[in-house]
Amino acid sequence: MKPWVKYTIVRLGVFLVALVVLVLLLPNPYLATLIAAVVAFCVSYLFFAPLRRQVALELAERRSKPEPLDGDSLAEDAELAERDAREAGTGTASDDAVARDQRDAGRAS
Repeated sequence: MKPWVKYTIVRLGVFLVALVVLVLLLPNPYLATLIAAVVAFCVSYLFFAPLRRQVALELAERRSKPEPLDGDSLAEDAELAERDAREAGTGTASDDAVARDQRDAGRAS
């Protein structure tokens, strides 16, 4: 089972146990829910640090891997680079950019 699933289940379990106990003891269910959330946070912070660390490592590992580019993204990048090269060669890149901005503004309205 993945660490984030375990950690989520454990935190929800602690919250539900605390909630049931506090609803039985306190007359105000909103106050009982708030206190149960704080208790669950404190218990998970103090006692489930290894699980939390595993979740953090898994997330960091997932973020460190670059996402592979699909064919559409590569083709789009090549097209933009080609257009930028053409505009740089003609010397009227600013005129083309103004025309493109005006055209885009016309589409938006």
